[in-house]
Amino acid sequence: MSDTRLTLKEMCAKFDATPRTLRYYEYIELLQPEREGRTRYYGPRECARMTLILRGRKWGFSLEEIRQWLLIYEDEGNEAQMRSMIELADRQLADLAEQQKQLKEAVSELQELRDKVAADLSKG
Repeated sequence: MSDTRLTLKEMCAKFDATPRTLRYYEYIELLQPEREGRTRYYGPRECARMTLILRGRKWGFSLEEIRQWLLIYEDEGNEAQMRSMIELADRQLADLAEQQKQLKEAVSELQELRDKVAADLSKG
């Protein structure tokens, strides 16, 4: 693989993504590969953006939130992007904490029900 430009296939391998995913990210303007005819080439910028996209998805951000966050860097620079990241992260951390609480409650309820059913079976 070339260090400066990756083909679609190389980009898929590097990020464990499908061609369909990369084309979709291009369609919604998350990625902007260079094009030579029908061939797409992904440079360091696109690799960095893909890393950020994957991190954002892992942390539960929507593709639109990620797109807006990437646009801030292009329009307003690094400091504005970092400030935006703090705001997004604070909001997402609160959402994840609530999800974690709900999940913990669901696990506890399911464990109780499972244990009750198992106890009933062993009596039976």
